[in-house]
Amino acid sequence: MKRSLINAKIREALEFCRWQNFHLPKWATWSPADWAAAGHEADEVRECQLGWDVTDFGKGDYDRLGLAIFTIRNGRPGAADKSDPTAKDYCEKLLLVGEEQITPRHFHWTKMEDIINRAGGKLVIQLWNAEAKTEQLDEQNEVTVSVDGIKQTVPAGGKIVLEPGDSITLPPYCYHLFYAAAGGGMVLCGEVSRVNDDENDNRFLPELPRFPSIEEDEKPLHLLCNEYPPAAG
Repeated sequence: MKRSLINAKIREALEFCRWQNFHLPKWATWSPADWAAAGHEADEVRECQLGWDVTDFGKGDYDRLGLAIFTIRNGRPGAADKSDPTAKDYCEKLLLVGEEQITPRHFHWTKMEDIINRAGGKLVIQLWNAEAKTEQLDEQNEVTVSVDGIKQTVPAGGKIVLEPGDSITLPPYCYHLFYAAAGGGMVLCGEVSRVNDDENDNRFLPELPRFPSIEEDEKPLHLLCNEYPPAAG
């Protein structure tokens, strides 16, 4: 992706959050210079990869296949020390989903997640089970999920539409893709889940890179969650 496109999509996300009266942490708008000056007090943000994540999944067509994410809180993936009472064992993200902009089909081996339509248009989620032995797409069996605590069953590849205020619980090994319905505008989604580990817990079908390569055609407006410099001092 071009850095200019990443910058534009972060600006768009910030403006949409303001319009929806959804407030982000103060460091959401830190500049690269702010991060260069930040000391160890910001280590949790660095280590847990909090903050901005804008991806086109390596396809170079962001408006068709892409997602802007802001991770608000997260634990440390793979952390073995359970004695730290301040260590989070949960994650919360904000997802900015454009009209007919697809987040491609995938599941998580470990993470269970709730996807919440917080504001904007309608969110369409398409569902399949994963075959137990091969992890390929199960195109035969129905999928049962919880929508705001109410069980719903759809055929393989069936769709559930979430209006603002609705949410769905997705267990591990449940393939899903989602997009905002045409004509309703962008959707401000929330994600509440177990600890998020984007390096090791995404199974895309077909395989896709989670983080794009970046063409530096202009300076970054805000750093992405995997770009923070080491702590100053």
